[in-house]
Amino acid sequence: MLKKFVKYYRPHRKLFVTDMICAFLVAVINMLYPYITKNIINVYVPQRDLKLMGIWLGVLLAIYIAKIFLNYFIQYWGHIMGVRIQGDMREEFFRHVQKLPFPYFDETKTGTIMSRIINDLFEISELAHHGPEDLFISTVSIITAFILMATINLPLTLIVFAVLPFMLIFAIKARKNMRDSFRKMREETGVINATVESAISGIRVSKAYTASKKEFQKFKANNENFKKARAGAYKSMGVFFSGMGFFNDLMYFVTLATCGLFFYHGKIDGGEFAAFLLYISMLLTPIRTLVNIFEQIQAGMTGFVRFTEVMAIAPETEPENCVTVDALDGDVTFDNVSFAYKHDTEDTGVLKNLSLTFKKGQTTALVGPSGGGKTTICHLIPRFYELDEGKITIDGIDISHLKREDLRKNIGIVQQDVFLFSGTVKENIAYGNLNASDEEIVEAAKKANIDEFIRSLPDGYNTEVGERGVKLSGGQKQRISIARAFLKNPPILILDEATSALDNFTEMQIQSALESLSKGRTTIVVAHRLSTVKNADTIVVLTKNGVEEKGTHDELMQNNGIYKGLYEYQFKHS
Repeated sequence: MLKKFVKYYRPHRKLFVTDMICAFLVAVINMLYPYITKNIINVYVPQRDLKLMGIWLGVLLAIYIAKIFLNYFIQYWGHIMGVRIQGDMREEFFRHVQKLPFPYFDETKTGTIMSRIINDLFEISELAHHGPEDLFISTVSIITAFILMATINLPLTLIVFAVLPFMLIFAIKARKNMRDSFRKMREETGVINATVESAISGIRVSKAYTASKKEFQKFKANNENFKKARAGAYKSMGVFFSGMGFFNDLMYFVTLATCGLFFYHGKIDGGEFAAFLLYISMLLTPIRTLVNIFEQIQAGMTGFVRFTEVMAIAPETEPENCVTVDALDGDVTFDNVSFAYKHDTEDTGVLKNLSLTFKKGQTTALVGPSGGGKTTICHLIPRFYELDEGKITIDGIDISHLKREDLRKNIGIVQQDVFLFSGTVKENIAYGNLNASDEEIVEAAKKANIDEFIRSLPDGYNTEVGERGVKLSGGQKQRISIARAFLKNPPILILDEATSALDNFTEMQIQSALESLSKGRTTIVVAHRLSTVKNADTIVVLTKNGVEEKGTHDELMQNNGIYKGLYEYQFKHS
């Protein structure tokens, strides 16, 4: 674990070494004061040597002035180093998360991911700066103090320092409890972040259904768990710090008692007595720092462990000898495909030995009751999930042999739940082709029948859409999604319930844009409103048993099967 942590210092090693040198000089300077004080009390004052006393006081003042600049470097550039390390880790984390497979996001709450990338990495940043620096300063201070005190009186020094091993044993035993407590606290922090994120994102739903009390109850329950975890962490901290405080006091007590006895028996003089007391007073600072480091180490390393846990999750892999393609034609074939979501029961969202073909340039509609695997098929074509058995080919090429980027750039997806990023209308359309010109973006918007509306906005294409596109209606967001697909211009198009959430009038407006978008492409349409797929080249009826019926609208109506029953039921209730 330490080796993994140290590697993040390598790009900043020059700054780290300079910071450590400054820390070393500060530690040495701090130990000079008692030594010079001893000489002033024992030599310069009794001998009335004002000249030497003035010289040494001047030296001490000059050193303290130099210490100002050393401390400035430590505080400023040391923190800059920590921020840079944090930034490197955050970029690596974000890049890695972008490559993780879909099942990770199915199982992990957004707030938990946010907690790891923000809260945990902040603690790691603090540890990256203060940890080595404080540990180094404290260690150098203690060692330097021991050496200088030993030059005064070795037996007395050994007696005073005899307290340290007991302090170390206590710290090691108390450390384990702190580590476990802080880990639990981090986990609960992620849970409460996820709860808040979910509640804020769904605030309109909770208000509409007067469910604010329900959301508060969920938050309160998670908040109670967080408080308990936090209390446990503070309890272990209380034991640790109170124990370490006692050992600090014990060391001062032992020093005062033993120095008094040594002075009484003439083993040390007044100046040495004073020097010892000053050294112990100054030693208490690095010892307290070491105590504080334990808390920082616990928080930082707990965060780092959680960071490495995510980094250890295998990203989406690419085939070793991948087939390179630029543009695909769009013949899609499912060959004995079996798939089940790992968190689902055996019969939920499962495809079993499914064989199905989507012909190039034709529109195939997937209809049927929920749970038949329609949306799952849409997720498997871009390889959002890996198959359990069988294979999917496009133009005869097994998609598991294609690079995901090559595969996905040939597929356009328009879904029921349109996601718009915070930003402008133009930026959201441009997701279809990040290299597109303004003219191409406008042309895509015209094809999606939304150019006129965009131009009516206060800032036109540069109008901010708000978080998740909250400033736009469902139909407007859907047409921006369609404009994205026009801009991408893919040979394969997936329309997953693209209009089911819209009213009939808006659906009619968007349907024409979708029909225009589908021309000349291999189009897969998932729909519950069967009136929207009457003109499809092929209609496939899917149930939990697989493909039940297949044919054109007219053929299926003549079969008197599932499709006809569904169609007549919808027509009767329309």
